[in-house]
Amino acid sequence: MTSILLVTSSPRGAASHSTRVAKQLVRNLAAADPASEVVHRDLVRTPLPHIDPDFAAGIYRPEEERTAEQARAVTRSDAVVDEVLAADAIIIASGFINFGISSTLKAWIDHLLRAGRTFRYTNEGPEGLIQGKKVYLVVASGGVYSDGPAAQFDHAVPYLKSALSFVGLTDMEVIRVEGVAMGAEAEQAALSRAETRIAALAAA
Repeated sequence: MTSILLVTSSPRGAASHSTRVAKQLVRNLAAADPASEVVHRDLVRTPLPHIDPDFAAGIYRPEEERTAEQARAVTRSDAVVDEVLAADAIIIASGFINFGISSTLKAWIDHLLRAGRTFRYTNEGPEGLIQGKKVYLVVASGGVYSDGPAAQFDHAVPYLKSALSFVGLTDMEVIRVEGVAMGAEAEQAALSRAETRIAALAAA
């Protein structure tokens, strides 16, 4: 059985290209294994709170010394970490928000990157503790940021790759749905390219 974790973060609801393509990728991957289990963390319907003093203090205190507020903050973070650890494949969907990711997805990253749980420091430097996972990044944007003059403004894909690699998630595929605000023809072409790409990835 394959466990698939889908993380969506677009505030555009049914109009979201990143969510649409990511859900199709889930269906494609699940079709290869009818016993697949899918967990969907919708960061728009159920956003995580941004990290606060209770989180910052609680994660470094022994469990028996945490206040009730600190315990709740750490429990939320533990749930995020546990979902990732339990998954075989992780699909993260994001639209471009002012050249980066949404604040809801950033909060998810902040809950995931935990010293002692998802990474540790060694004499040789930091070491990611999450191994053996396949990650798919589905990123939608109105313009084209993969290359050309706008590439310098892409603070979404490089950040996600860096943050996830830091905890050991290095086996990544990036599926871009870009140029969707450049007219109906460009939008359809972007969706077609993305759908072709995810079909090939699921079949691999």
